[in-house]
Amino acid sequence: MSRKTHVTGNPGKVLWKPGTMLAPVPVVLVTCQMPDKAPNIVTVAWAGTVCSDPPVIAISLRPERHSYGVLRERGEFVVNLPTVQLVDKTDWCGVVSGRTVDKFEHTGLTPLPSKTVRPPGIAECPVNIECKVRQQIALGSHVLFLGEVTGVQVSSSLITKSGKLALDRAGLIAFAHGAYYSLGKYLGHFGFSVRKRGKAKNY
Repeated sequence: MSRKTHVTGNPGKVLWKPGTMLAPVPVVLVTCQMPDKAPNIVTVAWAGTVCSDPPVIAISLRPERHSYGVLRERGEFVVNLPTVQLVDKTDWCGVVSGRTVDKFEHTGLTPLPSKTVRPPGIAECPVNIECKVRQQIALGSHVLFLGEVTGVQVSSSLITKSGKLALDRAGLIAFAHGAYYSLGKYLGHFGFSVRKRGKAKNY
């Protein structure tokens, strides 16, 4: 049975069954760790910022994922932002279970000691966001973990002389309906459409 039907009165649109059509979404590598065990890496596409103050990141995991049990028990994780150069390792970490494989050892990625949580980050990722779980919400196929950000480590190479973080230099990747993409060209700074013309060139 087709997932789409024509919308009455609007031949330019078709109606699809409800689904996760939001795209693109960030691709992140989440690290977590049980005591006396090797840290694990899991690739997550269902992730996003959900609050600014306090800063909170949400990630969703299926209960059958190995990392789900780790997060449930330990309540800490690190969200690492992978780059284009890491796309093959990012994909691999999403299809191989950490129950039987040490993903850091297999991929050659480097554990980065965290400052505020126990699990390490990934040194090769330009941004490492340390989080502590504040709430868990069972939604259906996935469980939502709300993680309050307790620390952020960034690569010094991305910090400009004026002290700003130039993430556009990082080469981050995105995910859209089963495929990975590099980010496109710069279109404008937030709020550029309402700034005075004389100042627009500065953004």
